[in-house]
Amino acid sequence: MPIYRIMNIDDYEAAYALWIKCGNGLNDKDDSREGIEKYLKRNPGTSFVAIIDEKVVGVILCGHDGRRGIIQHACVSPDCRRMGIGTELVNLALTALKEEGINKVLLVAFKKNEKGNAFWESQGFTLRDDLNYRNKALAEMVRIDPDYLND
Repeated sequence: MPIYRIMNIDDYEAAYALWIKCGNGLNDKDDSREGIEKYLKRNPGTSFVAIIDEKVVGVILCGHDGRRGIIQHACVSPDCRRMGIGTELVNLALTALKEEGINKVLLVAFKKNEKGNAFWESQGFTLRDDLNYRNKALAEMVRIDPDYLND
């Protein structure tokens, strides 16, 4: 049975390894130890880990800007899926956001991430087809894309 707790910077190495293993899109700046530490300090109490046998098997990186919540990275180790871990992590993060007065949350998922998109649908996240997602890098960074984006 997993133990759930608030994520802290000591979880970074395990979380990063899990993000890579699960195919999360990362970059060398925002997802560095320093970048995640800054994020956790700015958003205390809204990111969580799931632990089995002292090993991080699930993680959700979540925060808000005071108006909207955002789920940045979420994943569960492939060998621990279908155990309710992802659902519990989402519920913990959403409850934490609600307690901070946040009424809406967003996330971005790669279109090719079929399993991830099916999971988010099962959690009640709807696809917006009336919006275009845009971003602009303010610093040079190296993208670390999952292999399935190259298929």
